[in-house]
Amino acid sequence: MAMGLMGTRTKQIKNPNGTIVPESITLLEKIMLGNLNQYILIRGKNKNNPILLFLHGGPGSAQIGFAPRYQNSLEDDFIVVNWDQRGAGKSYSKNVPKDTMTLEHFISDAIELVDYLCSRFGRSKIYLAGHSWGSVLGSMLVYRYPEKFCAYIGIGQVVNMNDNERISYQYVLNEAKGANNKRAIKALERIGEPPYKNEIKDLMVQRKWLGKFKGAVYEKKLFREIAMYLLSSQEYSLFDSLKFFKGNKFSTKYMWSALMSFDLSKEVPEIKIPAYFCIGLHDYNTPFELSYKYYETLKAPHKEFIWFEHSAHFPVFEESDKFSQVLKRILIETESI
Repeated sequence: MAMGLMGTRTKQIKNPNGTIVPESITLLEKIMLGNLNQYILIRGKNKNNPILLFLHGGPGSAQIGFAPRYQNSLEDDFIVVNWDQRGAGKSYSKNVPKDTMTLEHFISDAIELVDYLCSRFGRSKIYLAGHSWGSVLGSMLVYRYPEKFCAYIGIGQVVNMNDNERISYQYVLNEAKGANNKRAIKALERIGEPPYKNEIKDLMVQRKWLGKFKGAVYEKKLFREIAMYLLSSQEYSLFDSLKFFKGNKFSTKYMWSALMSFDLSKEVPEIKIPAYFCIGLHDYNTPFELSYKYYETLKAPHKEFIWFEHSAHFPVFEESDKFSQVLKRILIETESI
């Protein structure tokens, strides 16, 4: 149940003349999910529009503090809901039980949130978008509870984590050799191929060079941009920004090993609602070829694979205008479902 607004806030949606859009909704709330205080941001120009829930990546890469900067167009057609998940962002606390950082607990939290949103706005189902780790959670949700969702949008879709890391590592090593970057070659050969001996520490080495060789972000200086948004965010206090980084580290530490055993082809062979995959053409964080291979075998009443040619792992932010256009089209195609 809702616990009310916090000291931080979110901007109201206004007309060009400065008046508040009459049917708009802008709420930053603390709610109870899974017996923990967790935070959601609700924004939309019309509270009668369909609900779109975003499941952020990571695990632990909360996005309430910066996502609204990229979602203005989506707010025209949806009630956009961002959720800082258990142990992440505004929802991070040192009191979060470590043994609850499991996929099953996140599924339970998410369904509780979906039911809360449906009850609050008088809906029977919502749209669900999952990015990266959020695509693991999202895929499991729509597989188990298809009746609660209008459509699924997978962004940087995770498929098989062992294959994921093997391909990602080889890509970075090949790029390093092609550029004759001796520092990168030395660092990558030192950690060796996954599975890594020092799991998180070695992973961070690989991810550093993945960023260097444009396998995470392709064209924009996205991470610098996000850092600026976090520091200037109305939704996040300075303390929340600190929690963002603590939550990211905490979530990765306690969930990464379990994630490495995830295989989407076995867990979710079928999705009984329309499924759309928004994939960066240059993504080697969650390699695009794995996403496409899964897409080809997936059973679904309607499925579509949408390339983002100027993106790597973050098309929702790297090409936010195109992403908004795609979501508007999906809404038109599925609103009668």
